[in-house]
Amino acid sequence: MHRDQSPLRARSAPELVPALHLDLDQMLDEFTRQPVVAVLRFDPDLPAVITVEFMSERGPALVWRLGRELLHRGLTAMSGSGDVRMWPMAPGERPSSWLLFESEEVNALFEVPIPPLATWLDATYRIIPAEAEMDGLDWDGFLRELLEGPGVSPE
Repeated sequence: MHRDQSPLRARSAPELVPALHLDLDQMLDEFTRQPVVAVLRFDPDLPAVITVEFMSERGPALVWRLGRELLHRGLTAMSGSGDVRMWPMAPGERPSSWLLFESEEVNALFEVPIPPLATWLDATYRIIPAEAEMDGLDWDGFLRELLEGPGVSPE
């Protein structure tokens, strides 16, 4: 019997939107591409955030949490700012967007195929529409923790 050593655990309820295994190309330079598999997960309890796990043939996977809106907008227009940006490529053979992670230490540029990502994101928006993303948040608890610090209870 194989035991999952992953820190990510399956939800007890069936997944409403199955994880998307997406084949990306990481641009190592202007002419060199490296295939990478990204696994995208949607959690209806935190619908504004998409967890993206970049699988590696060597070493551990790299996990990022990206805004669902950033990904959705990046299919058709410039989206994001700072460390993470996404925008559509010029029209060509296959509809794709660029996904850029940028920091002082490292830059990573990925070509992301639009059709499978768009279909998957549409499925997430059918479960939780954009206008309802923040409905389940505990704003009082969030503000209390922000102002008073974690673990401080009101008197």
